[in-house]
Amino acid sequence: MRRLLTALVILLVVLVAGLAALVLLVNPNDFRAYMVKKVEQRSGYHLTLEGELRWHVWPQLSILAGRMTLTAPGAAAPVLSADNMRLDVKLLPLISHQLYVKQVMLKNAVIRLTPDSEEQTQSNAPIAPLGNPIEDATESAWKFDIDNLRVVDSLLIWQRAKNEQINVRDINLALQQNGLRQAQMELSSRVNRDQRDLTFTLAADLDLQQYPRQIGAKVTQFSYQLEGADIPALGIKGEGSVQAVYQQSPKQLALSQLILSANDSQLAGDASVQFGAIPSYVLNLSSSHLNLDAISGWQKKNAGEAQQTAAMTSAPVIADQGEDAQQSLELLRDFNGQLNVQAEQVLYRGLSINQLVAQADNQQGLLAVKTLSGNLAGGNFTLPGSLDARGSKPVIKLQPVLRQIELGDVLKAFGMPQVLTGTFSMNGDLTGDRFTASSFEHRWQGTAEMTMKNAQLHGFNIQQLIQQAVARSDNSVRGQDSYQRYTEVKQVSAKGNLRNGTISLSELKADSELFSLTGTGTLDMPGKQSDMALNVLVTGGWQGDGALIALLRKTPIPLRVYGPWEELNYQLQVDQILRNALQDRAKEALNKWAEKNKSSREGQDLKKLLDKL
Repeated sequence: MRRLLTALVILLVVLVAGLAALVLLVNPNDFRAYMVKKVEQRSGYHLTLEGELRWHVWPQLSILAGRMTLTAPGAAAPVLSADNMRLDVKLLPLISHQLYVKQVMLKNAVIRLTPDSEEQTQSNAPIAPLGNPIEDATESAWKFDIDNLRVVDSLLIWQRAKNEQINVRDINLALQQNGLRQAQMELSSRVNRDQRDLTFTLAADLDLQQYPRQIGAKVTQFSYQLEGADIPALGIKGEGSVQAVYQQSPKQLALSQLILSANDSQLAGDASVQFGAIPSYVLNLSSSHLNLDAISGWQKKNAGEAQQTAAMTSAPVIADQGEDAQQSLELLRDFNGQLNVQAEQVLYRGLSINQLVAQADNQQGLLAVKTLSGNLAGGNFTLPGSLDARGSKPVIKLQPVLRQIELGDVLKAFGMPQVLTGTFSMNGDLTGDRFTASSFEHRWQGTAEMTMKNAQLHGFNIQQLIQQAVARSDNSVRGQDSYQRYTEVKQVSAKGNLRNGTISLSELKADSELFSLTGTGTLDMPGKQSDMALNVLVTGGWQGDGALIALLRKTPIPLRVYGPWEELNYQLQVDQILRNALQDRAKEALNKWAEKNKSSREGQDLKKLLDKL
């Protein structure tokens, strides 16, 4: 046992002595020119190493460098710079003057993907002949390879053309490859923009067999969390996976087998990007359950409470003012794209939308919504249209078609009083400039044909108003003994014209078992006011004088309904109608008597008097 320990000690001493001798005899600065030249030969980029290179022995043999930069030909700024670089090398190859780098580690690196860091080709630059560069014969015995790459606490600055820069902070990257040009990557980072913070981690398997012409990646694990301004307090978080293939010429990126979750929503699909001066995007998504309320923070109100959203961090007023909706729509000018979405169930503002299908196509600011359809509130809808953001002001055109949708559910979802409920249908042609409530209430315009079945006007019984008013004027008739606190109508139809927030109704018709009406009116959307002029013919529910009832069943009674939607007022002209009706009845009876006694002087005098009335 003592001999074994002695042998191990001697071996350890020899190794330490050999390593120390190697470190003392081999100067790491001898590799500087070789590394610079090799990097430039293989990539065209210029490597700069500032300061002296030095050995670091423990816990592994490494070469330490100070500040380094990597610059593309003709670029104004380096694509990569770092305060510290460490090269972990293998010991045995150094004995035969070979540099074998096991791992490169960069700390506090700055990666710039901006126009300033891109390669700039001179107009008079010579064109290199095809073929592989000829290596210097004196350096043919040297080898250079990298197994691992680590980037710690670093920053990525990304910018396209004149767009705003995006900073990706706290980058921690570990990349390990094997001899088959396969690699495993682990990445974590944080993106902060517009007072929103996105943190993410991912693990992926890379296929580098055709690098740099093509890179394949299979993201096996991806998790993220989004927090900050105008985001629910608990944030938006989820997981996902995807397979990606990037092609150098032509530059394009294809994503397949995409799976992504956001809170309790799930998405699957594929996507592709064609890069260029005007990039082209194609996105195909499908979902079994998409909860937009959980993503937006919307919550259903309780009884007696105002509509509310989940606790959210609001952006400061200055930030809100800087976010111009016009600029966000102008982003559509910068690309072409296609979007195809299919969702079995979508939850939006408490409404369940089933079998949602959306197809949209953007051509540099001209967005055509070819299909937007689904089942909603017992009915269905289609909402084709277009958005033209190419001019100084956006122009939105919609041709909505709604069929048998329960209006009360929709009003409740948008926090509006449920004054009118029933199954609503509409064919419309509308034009506006924004998808906001303020824009709809002030700047949208268009026309629509509307119908409603089994409608109920809550808090207001038209039949009751008229019959009780008639009973107060003439006690020979009365209405029903009890009434519901709503007006029930089997079918309502009207034509509407929207302009500057006011809906003008014409050709208004309504029919029920007990009455019918016609009329016109206006609905003031910003002020939530209405003013309706109706002619109501009450045909049922009367009790009392049969002759007067028969007359009332044939006599339309003017009714004006006006005021706030939640506190409607009315105005009736029952007295004048009854007075005119009684006068007509008396005149009719006298005419009959005069006609029967036309041979007598009294009959003739009465006939002359009636003709003058």
